[in-house]
Amino acid sequence: MVQWHTDIHKRKPTGGKRTPYRKKRRYERGGEPALTMVGDRKVKIKDTFGGGVKVAVISDKVANVYNPTTKRVEKATIIRVKSNPSNKDYERRGIITRGAIIETSLGDARITSRPGRDGVINAVLIK
Repeated sequence: MVQWHTDIHKRKPTGGKRTPYRKKRRYERGGEPALTMVGDRKVKIKDTFGGGVKVAVISDKVANVYNPTTKRVEKATIIRVKSNPSNKDYERRGIITRGAIIETSLGDARITSRPGRDGVINAVLIK
């Protein structure tokens, strides 16, 4: 469900009540979550306010994994999502978000990027 990013309904910094002077605007809506999964690379390009662009990864099977011991970044294939602390349902469905732990060909890694916003899956190898 879409979230509204507006402060019309909130109180003033002084604590006083703010009266809405207009209705909701379409540009104040947030987007639907990307819900990145493991699979062939699929990317969605979103136009942003002010003419910018956001790239959302819909699915990918490769992650850029940083190894702290060797201090190198290697591409690793994603095998599965082991856990996702943000949502138990995401863990069951295999959805990748920031903070999720994935099993890769190099070992277990924690996601450090936001795939639904950055357009890339970056991770750090954990012991």
